[in-house]
Amino acid sequence: MKGYGQFCPVAKASEILAERWTPLILRELLFGSSRFNDIHRGVPLMSRALLSRRLRRLVDQGVIERRTSGAHRGPEYHLTEAGAELGPILEQIGVWGARWVRSRLETEDLDAAVLMWDIRRNAQPARFPQSRVVVAFRFLDGPRSRRFWWMISDGGKVDLCAVDPGFEADLAVVTDLRTLTSIWLGDCRLAAACDTGHVELQGPAMLREHFEEWLGLSAFARVGPAIHRG
Repeated sequence: MKGYGQFCPVAKASEILAERWTPLILRELLFGSSRFNDIHRGVPLMSRALLSRRLRRLVDQGVIERRTSGAHRGPEYHLTEAGAELGPILEQIGVWGARWVRSRLETEDLDAAVLMWDIRRNAQPARFPQSRVVVAFRFLDGPRSRRFWWMISDGGKVDLCAVDPGFEADLAVVTDLRTLTSIWLGDCRLAAACDTGHVELQGPAMLREHFEEWLGLSAFARVGPAIHRG
């Protein structure tokens, strides 16, 4: 990306932060992802080569730092002081988006992989038994390769699987991608979606009753939409 040729701090900051995909990479880091594969799961439409280049640029600009971890193979990426200072800025961008453009979701904006990864990191495992609970999600629409997902809630952690983990499902969630996205964004209540048949929960009553608490919501779900006055 070429510079804007301006001394203005807005222009200089935009040369780093306004590149395509960069705000979403920073979002992933702010939400706790530090390993390359985890960051990529939050931006699955971005090529791995381009992600590598963006990460290198952010390291060069002092926004993130690359660390070598002895416990894992491969590097980890962490925000520097400068990167962490972007947290409130990105949060406010998300608030603005939730307030002013949340209703403009097109079909191409709906992505099961992104939704399930977002749900996984915000899920509330304490709302389920501490023993292993397998939640199977089945979408009635979308590409066949992304219609089935499994989340394993176990001992305070939640893992996401795109391939059958081999455990019997304790709770099954059958729905369509737009409905679950609307629930996640706070635009639709789970109970209402169940009443209309847009969501079907199959499993023991205890798990069905606590599923909504376990599911959690998007970090921006409590932001109300703007009221447009003509």
